[in-house]
Amino acid sequence: MLVLAALLDALVRPRTGRPWRSLPGLWLLGWSITAQFGLFLALSGHVATAAVLALAFPALLVLVSNAKHAMLGEPLHFSDLALIGAVFSHPQFYLSAIRVWQRIVAGAIFVALLGVLAWLFVPALPPHLAGVALAVVSVTVLALSLRSRAFRALAERPDAPADLRRHGLIPVLLLYWRSWRRSADPAPCPAPLRESPTQPQPELLVVIQGESFADPQDLFPAGQPLPGLTAARAQAWQWGQLAVSGFGAYTMRTEYGVLFGRSEEALGFRSYDPFLTALGEASYALPARLAPSGWRSLFVHPHDMRFYGRDAIMPAAGFAQLVAEDRFAPPTPEEGRYVTDAAIADELVALAQAATGPMMLYAVTIENHGPWAPEETGGHHDKDLKRSYLRLLGNSDAMLSSLIARIGALQRPALLVFFGDHRPSIPGATQPHGDRHTPYVMMRFDEKGQPMRGENRRIDLTPSQLHHAMLNLTLGDPLP
Repeated sequence: MLVLAALLDALVRPRTGRPWRSLPGLWLLGWSITAQFGLFLALSGHVATAAVLALAFPALLVLVSNAKHAMLGEPLHFSDLALIGAVFSHPQFYLSAIRVWQRIVAGAIFVALLGVLAWLFVPALPPHLAGVALAVVSVTVLALSLRSRAFRALAERPDAPADLRRHGLIPVLLLYWRSWRRSADPAPCPAPLRESPTQPQPELLVVIQGESFADPQDLFPAGQPLPGLTAARAQAWQWGQLAVSGFGAYTMRTEYGVLFGRSEEALGFRSYDPFLTALGEASYALPARLAPSGWRSLFVHPHDMRFYGRDAIMPAAGFAQLVAEDRFAPPTPEEGRYVTDAAIADELVALAQAATGPMMLYAVTIENHGPWAPEETGGHHDKDLKRSYLRLLGNSDAMLSSLIARIGALQRPALLVFFGDHRPSIPGATQPHGDRHTPYVMMRFDEKGQPMRGENRRIDLTPSQLHHAMLNLTLGDPLP
């Protein structure tokens, strides 16, 4: 059983050149499998059944991790287990990453678990007690090992691909989870250090987080430029590439960086899903930092705010109001599955017009969320998916053009920031292994609604650096 578990673990991508892991990795893997064996023996009382089921769990982890690596370019992380509930509440976001045959295999394994447990259940008490004892001993050994200095030293900094090659999937899940649990909240964010502004400061800040927004010229060999993005760059105060860390998913990483301004290096093991610990870092959020200067902040997202825990995180971060899906009319069949970017633009302009003081509007779009479906019959499947993505991307680009014109028409000093959260994962058309940057633009408007080009600088940023760039232009806070 333990040998087979080690062979299964060797199948995890990214693969190593050798068929074995480190001794600490084998130690953690062995006791993890033994703990599972004890658990299933306690439930079934049947030794062979417990051994098979104990191997089924790592096999399922390998299947899911490799499917994720092929789609998103990353192995399974410990933080992904926190999203299990979201898989059932919003399956359209996740099941596209698993191929049909993989779903069938996973479902068959689950059904087999239940069927085998019922069919081979042993009513005698001794094997069940032996399973309980074995599980308790194994979990105790694992807990003591993870707390030891030698094992803590194995995961001092996050480097999942290298650590997975060295130690294996289950050991890295355990080691990273333990290091994440040991991470502490940072000290409260200090007050902004205001300087005398050299330019008129905005009274309106509109931030658009574009779902899967990327430059087609960066994605496809013959990609055509987006007219709205091209025009925005020509008029922008600042523009460039946004160095996002995720591909095809992990919106929360980019969103956290832009809103909270803490780099992934500072986050450490929290960087895999920073929303899990965001409540302890609320003082760093942009609305919390703007509030002492009289700013009122609204968070706009036409979706279930419980997704990623936004219903709790955003109010703690200083947002005075959440503008959720109940504020938007349901999309028509012609519009698609989600509220359109045009509808979000209408709502943002209405909120800006009603503002009586400094206001920040942070919007997360959703119209261009995958998976994308073929829109025409015939031809190659991947080309149809690409065509569907480009049509929706054009709607996002039109939203950018619309907002530039309509925010200018308000004739108020304003700052418009537009960026993509990550590149799209389109099977056969985009690849996760390579560049991951998305575009961003920062548009400044004077009191007459005219774009302020300034030096029209191209500066490539990370999401956390974009946060500080906005803070600098809004409050005159110097860049870190």
